[in-house]
Amino acid sequence: MSFSVAVAGATGYAGGEILRLLLAHPAYLSGELEIGALTGNSNAGQPVEEQMPHLPQLAGRVIEETSIAVLSGHDVVFLGLPHGFSAEIGANLPEETVAIDCAADFRLRDAEAWARYYGSKHAGHWPYGIPEMPGHREELQGAKRIAVPGCFPTGATLAALPAVKAGICEPDLRVVSITGVSGAGKKAAVPMLGAETMGSLKAYNTAGNHRHTPEIAQNLAEVTDAPVTVSFTPVLAPLPRGILTTVTAPLVEGVTSESARQAYEDFYASEPFVWVVPEGTQPQTQHVVGSNMCHVQVEVDAEAGVVLMTSAIDNLTKGTAGAAVQCMNLALGLEEAAGLPRQGVAP
Repeated sequence: MSFSVAVAGATGYAGGEILRLLLAHPAYLSGELEIGALTGNSNAGQPVEEQMPHLPQLAGRVIEETSIAVLSGHDVVFLGLPHGFSAEIGANLPEETVAIDCAADFRLRDAEAWARYYGSKHAGHWPYGIPEMPGHREELQGAKRIAVPGCFPTGATLAALPAVKAGICEPDLRVVSITGVSGAGKKAAVPMLGAETMGSLKAYNTAGNHRHTPEIAQNLAEVTDAPVTVSFTPVLAPLPRGILTTVTAPLVEGVTSESARQAYEDFYASEPFVWVVPEGTQPQTQHVVGSNMCHVQVEVDAEAGVVLMTSAIDNLTKGTAGAAVQCMNLALGLEEAAGLPRQGVAP
């Protein structure tokens, strides 16, 4: 099997991370995977080595303009574009092309929730790219259109999903996610300057205003019949990569630390990219940098009457690009884990 891949928005953080993973993919190393068009807008016409010097295998290539004409003809197109752009491109790509959108355009099922949080017309819903969610792996196999989840929803969903599904907590969740600055993208912005972020922590888009809030609720609602409420608080930290998420929810009577942990170990027993860390330890972002892993922990705080769920991911890998490549593998019938590292970078 041979196939070609294009990356729209190649010079952004998500696009660059997709390319880093593809360059180590077994299909690329065997010559079956061809990296085709690399596109951008403001960087069109510029040499790839100037924009992405960390990818020397692509030296000599030139960034092309993002257009249907350039992207058509590839077997797979990754859309690493801001939300609002993917909908138009996705609607005009050939039906046989596997289009994998890393933006938000096709994540939400609820048109009203989309309008509330994004303020534009709802483009629809594509198969949703968290294979670890019940039934989603099957939907992604052979899919031609795929919506990659948001990085915050990935961490929060994988942290809380087994607890909500097993009914060890009430689905009334308080989610706090501490994130590195790369989650904001590569665009120049004063709040992301080193002088603004170093040595400082800042909560933002609080009190239900962050656009990932309805996505987290949507995901967890799939595994329970009870109404799901989510209070989500993101916190910006002076890190290049990583998201540490804590979720607390009311404890269901009779649940013990042992039964909660067993629920997690059972749920994730066959998942290659989720690890329930040993008892007495906590996930750390430094342990997942560069990997497609999500490290999770669950604990019962009996005195406070809550379940504490924690996860750590690399927002650019498992949170975006790794998820996109994982979905590509499923869509094309390749080994799901192909090209995706489980080991992190240390120190």
